Amino acid sequence: MTMRREYRRTKVSAAESAELWERWKKGEGLHAIGQALGRGHTSIAAHVRPSGGIRPPARRRSMRALTMVEREEISRGIVGGLSIRAIARALNRSASTVSREIRRNGGLRRYRAEAAEKLAWKRALRPKLCKLAICGQLRQAVATKLKRNWSPEQIAGWLKRTHPANEARHVSHETIYRSLYVQARGVLKQELMAYLRSQRLFRRSRHATKKGGVHGQIVNAVSISERPASVEDRAVPGHWEGDLICGPNNSNIVTLVERHSRYVMLARISSRDSRTVVNTLIKQVRKLPDELYKSLTWDRGSELAEHQRFTMATDVDVYFCDPRSPWQRGSNENTNRLLRQYFPKGTDLSSFSQAHLNKVARQLNERPRKTLDFQSPAERFSECVASTG
Repeated sequence: MTMRREYRRTKVSAAESAELWERWKKGEGLHAIGQALGRGHTSIAAHVRPSGGIRPPARRRSMRALTMVEREEISRGIVGGLSIRAIARALNRSASTVSREIRRNGGLRRYRAEAAEKLAWKRALRPKLCKLAICGQLRQAVATKLKRNWSPEQIAGWLKRTHPANEARHVSHETIYRSLYVQARGVLKQELMAYLRSQRLFRRSRHATKKGGVHGQIVNAVSISERPASVEDRAVPGHWEGDLICGPNNSNIVTLVERHSRYVMLARISSRDSRTVVNTLIKQVRKLPDELYKSLTWDRGSELAEHQRFTMATDVDVYFCDPRSPWQRGSNENTNRLLRQYFPKGTDLSSFSQAHLNKVARQLNERPRKTLDFQSPAERFSECVASTG
């Protein structure tokens, strides 16, 4: 018989809260944190969710506020029958301060130091209005871009580039994230969270674990270590990274990203066998000038087993990443993550037409990118095309 673990249901203490947030920052999951603290994962989620997964700043008492010790002195003075002025003199406070303290916390008959302390701490919660709450025009601009599937960082960079001399039209990406995840602010509607690439209900640490994959062997594969150094620095256009995003029922989409401009091309395929994939890649290459297609970097997937036929037909060199090293195709990996916003995992990709894929690619290419100083891939790629003309 399996024994069910019992977890505490008491309120999370200050020490536990500090440990909880430290573990969350390191990337530990709800279950792992719950086990470490002897609590259920739902209890951990309930503690994290109100602040959107963002650790609240440490609160500090104002130097002018009454302390717990002073409130206890007030309580003892009331019980001892002292006047308000006598209590104030003993505390070196003004009589009006003591009078207001007693009046707002139940009066002479109901005043209790501990209850007054808790109420004062609660009343002191006066969150400062963020920029988006004050400026409706800026808030509307941010909401519009979110609905176009722009990330908060892209929006912030675009605003700064579009209005360089008007700081009133600037907002940080962190402010946008906090306005979305911390719904207590009531600034951006919760429905806008659906337009974020991640569908999480709250922020996760950048250190949260990720899973890798295992790929097959390719005959006569040229290792990425043999790729020319000129490809590495991204200074020269025409070097591409490619991969597939996969769905159920053997549905797949070819994704290609140009390393210099981050320009994206998508292609619909009926099957992921090597002949179909290579034929599709050959068609994609022939859409561009020869100067803009010099090399292709792929992972170890068997869909490019016929890479030599591709090279013979296009004169484009193919390089393969090391096994279980997706970071060696960083641009493509990042692009595939962006594409999952349009094609969530579990979606049958065969239902999308090439026209729809072109529309998605156009949206990605028109977004400003931080790595391009918030220039869009389309703008950067157009410059490359013009320079080859």
